[in-house]
Amino acid sequence: MHRIRVAERIARLARRHRLAPESRAASPLEAARAMVALHSTDAVTVFLSTWARTRGFERVDLENALYEDRSLVRMLGMRRTLWVVPRELVPVVDAACTRTVAARERARLEGFVVAAGVDDPGAWIDERATVALAALAERGEAFTTDLTRGDPRLAEKVTLGGGRWQVEASAGSRVLPLLAADGRVIRGRPRGTWVSGQYRWVPTASWLGAELERMDPLRAQAELLRRWLASFGPATEADIRWWAGWTAREARAALGSVPHAVVDVHGSPGYVLADDLEPTPTVAPWAALLPTLDPTTMGWKERDWYLGPHGTVLFDSNGNAGPTVWWDGRVVGGWSQRPDGEIVFELLEDVGRDGVASVEAEASRLAAWLGETRFSPGFLPPFQRRLAER
Repeated sequence: MHRIRVAERIARLARRHRLAPESRAASPLEAARAMVALHSTDAVTVFLSTWARTRGFERVDLENALYEDRSLVRMLGMRRTLWVVPRELVPVVDAACTRTVAARERARLEGFVVAAGVDDPGAWIDERATVALAALAERGEAFTTDLTRGDPRLAEKVTLGGGRWQVEASAGSRVLPLLAADGRVIRGRPRGTWVSGQYRWVPTASWLGAELERMDPLRAQAELLRRWLASFGPATEADIRWWAGWTAREARAALGSVPHAVVDVHGSPGYVLADDLEPTPTVAPWAALLPTLDPTTMGWKERDWYLGPHGTVLFDSNGNAGPTVWWDGRVVGGWSQRPDGEIVFELLEDVGRDGVASVEAEASRLAAWLGETRFSPGFLPPFQRRLAER
């Protein structure tokens, strides 16, 4: 069995994830395609992930791709996570992952509605979905609060969860994300600046120029896996299942539809595309400051080969990665932004004089790019939070 060692995986990561300076992308679209999709749960992550991978990146470049030419689209996808996806992949992600997520989310909401004493939860949801779509068709775009103020059915409160986790939310705030998961509305421009995560809702047909194409799920899963292996391979079955949010049956069916080779990855079977066995040229040592939930940091379930023993420090208790410092293909520390804008970091291992100098240079480069912008990630493990507060 062909063996792929850690050094080869690091070389692939540096080049294919556009993290080595010599491999950086020419545009946000190219950077997103390199990663298959970019995490967008935290609004800042998309911009910082693109900054780390794109030559001469300016914020307006990504805003134009998202909101003007719409070559990138924000949507719910793998693992019920919000992503920014290249436009050509929107129907692929929808069929491969999002439809399953939408069905689960609808069943969950129906359960809450039943608990509130509604006899026909399906009809209750459909009525409010129809109201929301009609209001969006009339307005063109709107925030959730605009729609809940406009119709009492969307303003009606729904109790979610139970016990200490019980909260009340408006029907509109639950139905609109469900419509997005179903492909009928899109998250458009945010409120305020680029660090905001409050998005306008827009009908899909008006945003993309047509209703969402509906692909066959099996074909879509095979295509998504093919693209993912091209960027992230080699990967184990556990990696594939975790990243896509698939069952073992779905992962194996997709693998069966994609020409691949089985390789030895640290003593376990892994998978690469059938024509992807040639060694990757190495690159000069490089440093990177990657943001919360960056798609490289979160790219594999089995992370020891690049994360080492630092997972419990740099990830929160729910498995969310905070901002990470990378040196030559490995995670070696964490970073944060202080209230005055300073980018601070702490290394968890000795990276040598050249490594420290390279990390310092990246911190200065990031601070200069951010300028007066201040942000607070939604997911910040205690280690990185302490850095920001010092």
